Amino acid sequence: MKRSTQNILYHTLPIVFWLLAGVVCALPWLLDKLSIINFQFSTFNYLPAVLTWIGVMIVHHIPRHGNAVEPCFRMALLLSIAAYWLPSVLFLILPIWGYLFYRNLFNLRVFCATLIGIATIAIWVFVLYQFSIVNYQFSILSNLSAWLPTGAVLLAWLGSTIVRQTLRVR
Repeated sequence: MKRSTQNILYHTLPIVFWLLAGVVCALPWLLDKLSIINFQFSTFNYLPAVLTWIGVMIVHHIPRHGNAVEPCFRMALLLSIAAYWLPSVLFLILPIWGYLFYRNLFNLRVFCATLIGIATIAIWVFVLYQFSIVNYQFSILSNLSAWLPTGAVLLAWLGSTIVRQTLRVR
């Protein structure tokens, strides 16, 4: 591949991925506004996508031989907050642990920090539920339509990251 073609692809493919993610994220909102089908989509369904993306970015920017305890705690806090609207997002912790294991950053302290981050938000939701401040019904299958923007954002980030790593001009 020529260097100029590689440079063009390096800059345009991530833009294409993010534009496709934007279209996929706008699709549920358009379906809700046009009332073509009975599709209930709240603007709060975009929050898990943003929180999940920020959590993945935190883990992705851990230095090679750095300490992963605090970033994993913050990632677990963000994913637990996102789990308020999309409970099945907590399953993303398993591939994140796999990524940390692949980079030799996973240990018992990282595992415990992740569990403490999840437990912190779970305790706060329980306390707020007991005082009737929040109304929360935990179900893994609830609000699965929020996976549309969440999956689109995560796939766009993954695709653009892979393209940038593969086509990097050296």
